Amino acid sequence: MADAQAKFLSGNLFRHVSIMSLTASLGLMAVFLVDFVDMIFISMLGKAELAAAVGYAGAILFFTTSFGIGMAISAGALVARALGAGDQDLARQRATNALIYGVLFGSVFALLVWLNLDHLARLMGARGETLALTVHYLAIIVPTLPLLLVGMMGGAILRAHGDARRAMMATLYGAGVNAVLDPILIFGLDLELTGAALASVCARITIAATALLPILRHYGGFMRPTPQCLRLDLPPVLAIAGPAILTQLATPVGQAFVTRAMAEFGEAAVAGMAIVARLTPVAFGVIFALSGAVGPIIGQNAGAGDLDRVKGAFRAALQFTAIVILSVSALLFVLRGPIGAIFGADGVTLALVYLFCGPLALLYFFNGLIFVSNAAFNNLGHPFYSTWINWGRNTLGTIPFVMLFAMWFGAAGVLIGQAVGGVIFAAVAYLLARKVIADGAKPQIAPFQRQSRLMSILHLRR
Repeated sequence: MADAQAKFLSGNLFRHVSIMSLTASLGLMAVFLVDFVDMIFISMLGKAELAAAVGYAGAILFFTTSFGIGMAISAGALVARALGAGDQDLARQRATNALIYGVLFGSVFALLVWLNLDHLARLMGARGETLALTVHYLAIIVPTLPLLLVGMMGGAILRAHGDARRAMMATLYGAGVNAVLDPILIFGLDLELTGAALASVCARITIAATALLPILRHYGGFMRPTPQCLRLDLPPVLAIAGPAILTQLATPVGQAFVTRAMAEFGEAAVAGMAIVARLTPVAFGVIFALSGAVGPIIGQNAGAGDLDRVKGAFRAALQFTAIVILSVSALLFVLRGPIGAIFGADGVTLALVYLFCGPLALLYFFNGLIFVSNAAFNNLGHPFYSTWINWGRNTLGTIPFVMLFAMWFGAAGVLIGQAVGGVIFAAVAYLLARKVIADGAKPQIAPFQRQSRLMSILHLRR
């Protein structure tokens, strides 16, 4: 239990934010890279229906992953607050109960999805042999959703303790297993799509195991669950997980409208947007990881009642975001020519790539601002604010702006409109986060500390 301490209550906040974000982004980048290589391997089989099946399946798996992200946010926030309040027993109890609920809810959700795979695949547009392949692929992977949840929640618990390195390593191990098994199963054993699915299953098992082992070895493991404590922890788990899951589902809704709007300008425009979509997570993986990385820093200091360090963490996260955006944007601008050449882009496709590698890359700062604000909302007792901001940004902040700018600037206007809407909702998120930090953190800390004392009494009685 020597390592089970609130590491973010002291030390340089900018350093904490940098280390947490960079290590978390390496894990994300590994996953993005493996997914990309996975698609290359499937494409090498020369069967268009196989690649299409993976595409349809990926869209459905995104929704199941959103469930896991929501549960992970909940576990990380609750454990970080307990550690910040100095209650290590409560942190262990919260970790235990959150994992139990994650496995239970994840199993039910996986069963519902598994029973409706054919309907969901048809809803995505799969037909004929592609439909059959999509359902087959998903039928193998979806039952392992509880394992994915264990891995994601285990990583969130490690980050709540400030152990970003071990959380990162769990993801890297999983990505490594997937990368090694893909060619063996797909080509060596001639399992094709089945091989790709089995490689993903093995990767999920690896991530779950390597995320749990450090918790058992270095952070006191887990407590024996009791009906009373499970009942007590259900409301706080659901209070964060529910809004967080809804928050994650907003992004594909907004992106679906953007894709449809871009399709009006032809296949070349859609190709340009697809290149931008592939570049974004690679270029801004650090920003994607920011919300989960800064959350434990805010959570621990909020649990300790140190409002000044909560404000400092929020400010340091924005400074880090600005530095990353400026650096990456400059690199993209210098490399815009080679990037376009790699994809063989020309005409409107090349124009969209150049647009992204110029001013639009700089505007990604406002996406980072939303991510940091969401971390503050989730860890200061206002998770539904994240939900409203994300849904607002992907509906009111997307649809009218995309329509308007597309009328003015054509295909480029679709991306410009999406970015402009993001700026407006980032401003709203920033002002709301400032208010929550200044006015909402103290009232949220007091009830949490009262519950912490109640949990301590329950532990003594046992």
